[in-house]
Amino acid sequence: MSGLGRVHSVGLNAFSADMIEIQANISSGLPGVTISGNVDASLREAKERVRAAVANSELKFPGTKVTIALAPAVLPKVGPGFDLAMAIAVLLAAKQVSPTKLEGTVMLGELALDGRLRSVRGVLPLLLAARDAGFARAVVPIANVAEATLVTGLEVGGAQSLSDVVRWLAGDVVLDTVDGQPVETAPAAVPDMADVSGQAAARRALEVAAAGAHHLLMTGPPGIGKTMLASRLPGILPRLGEDEALQVTAIHSIAGTLPAHSPLITSAPFVAPHHSAGMTALLGGGTGMAKPGAVSRAHRGVLFLDECAEMGPKVLDSLRQPLEEGEVRISRRDGTAVYPARFQLILAANPCPCAPAHDVDCICTSIQRRRYLGRLSGPLMDRIDLRVQMEPPANSALMTEAGESSAVVAARVAEAREAARTRWADDGWLTNSEVPGSALRRRYRPAGAALKPLEQALRQGRVTARGADRALRLAWTLCDLRGGTTPEEDDIVSALMYRDRGGRA
Repeated sequence: MSGLGRVHSVGLNAFSADMIEIQANISSGLPGVTISGNVDASLREAKERVRAAVANSELKFPGTKVTIALAPAVLPKVGPGFDLAMAIAVLLAAKQVSPTKLEGTVMLGELALDGRLRSVRGVLPLLLAARDAGFARAVVPIANVAEATLVTGLEVGGAQSLSDVVRWLAGDVVLDTVDGQPVETAPAAVPDMADVSGQAAARRALEVAAAGAHHLLMTGPPGIGKTMLASRLPGILPRLGEDEALQVTAIHSIAGTLPAHSPLITSAPFVAPHHSAGMTALLGGGTGMAKPGAVSRAHRGVLFLDECAEMGPKVLDSLRQPLEEGEVRISRRDGTAVYPARFQLILAANPCPCAPAHDVDCICTSIQRRRYLGRLSGPLMDRIDLRVQMEPPANSALMTEAGESSAVVAARVAEAREAARTRWADDGWLTNSEVPGSALRRRYRPAGAALKPLEQALRQGRVTARGADRALRLAWTLCDLRGGTTPEEDDIVSALMYRDRGGRA
């Protein structure tokens, strides 16, 4: 008995995907299965899963020598998502299935020993790559079908088991396009800004940060409302655009954190790792090819680091590169993974280790206080656009004052974002924080009189060249919030005040 079967699948390589051709050859020789093509441990174990799944699906696994090759061999292949394609390739080589529908079709899915198809990660980026490569159809586990149907221009079918796929190839059944057992889970409600009493300066800083996607540092005693404010930021951010939503969804699909109730993420993600999180948790990592970390899961959303002064200086400084470039690069054994990481960083810190409710009760020495916030290095702080020192609200404000609701603030933020998007549309930038400094200083340079405060700050050494660019971005956001067409001197003065470390907004 001899034969050759060929099936196509897709392999994930960090945030990119590559087409994989799976060939199965049946030849004379001692019974056994060999898998080649730079595969990891989970793929080497696939021969047992495939053999058992075929046998338990009332099909016959060849009793001779079976060789399975995944090409191109130079690319590393990881994960169990190739199980289905390998099983069909073996059955095709054994002439137990028809090849008619395999042309232009990709197959994804992990096989259970009884032949059921289990869900796999990264279906969205995998199928986007398949569509771009010219494939017309995809077969996925039924649990992934909702995510798979987000890809337009590709015919998607969801299967419960290997038997379903075999019957579909024979023309006996039509594969489902809807999961028959959807998970009814309501999306988490975002707290409202109206719950925050007082703290007008911090509320304004949060609105400015949202309008321009700027980074923000809030300092103040515990219980003053830093975390409360940060958790309400997603409620005033605009919904993601179509391209942004697909990119964010793809990242969470790869990370395995895609919400079950909705296959498409349309709201800005909010990621808040614990202050004990290490560099790998923030940036990403793991064995083989690196997985997305918190900075990538927060792409086009918010990364909130509470008690940031408790984190290690090296961990905090590792954020400098993604903050500047909007992506993170992680080198591991199987290569360098590159993930998008254009997030909005919100930091919250106490003023000192003892952190009393009132500053006069502090028992820390001046050296201890300086060393505590000194964990936030100068280069990192230079990338923070807004810094606000929060003070305890007056009793009357705490008991009676009610702030604006998130809906009211979100409307102003949306108008400012739309003004920025329209202005930068020809260049492809979405927010003021993305605009390169060279463009701000040349093509979009404010009037000479408006730049005098910034020039003076540069001469006095109060801001760096990077800080000057960030002040200009912030000035554009302040201009958008007031409905202006170009930043004025007051906008630049306010931007410089927001950047004043330890100053009050």
